[in-house]
Amino acid sequence: MKLSEARILYLARESLARIRDEGLAEISNFPMALRQAREMIAEWNEKGDEIDALVRRKITSIKRGIAEGSNEWNLLYRRYRDEELRRRGIQN
Repeated sequence: MKLSEARILYLARESLARIRDEGLAEISNFPMALRQAREMIAEWNEKGDEIDALVRRKITSIKRGIAEGSNEWNLLYRRYRDEELRRRGIQN
């Protein structure tokens, strides 16, 4: 899923505000923290798009042709996605 810059900025701002408001962290330089949070979310989003494309190619390469949206396709998508996330060290 591709997030717009506006959505990324919104998520970064809301996350930092909640962290600050709930007393989980002291944010002395909010603009700098916002910039870093925005960059992290954008990077995470790009990696997600990359993994999605890879998983879709894997499923498409299966000879018998699995229809997108079917139970089997969904199961394979989750399995391949989890494998790729583990391989990249993003998920345990």
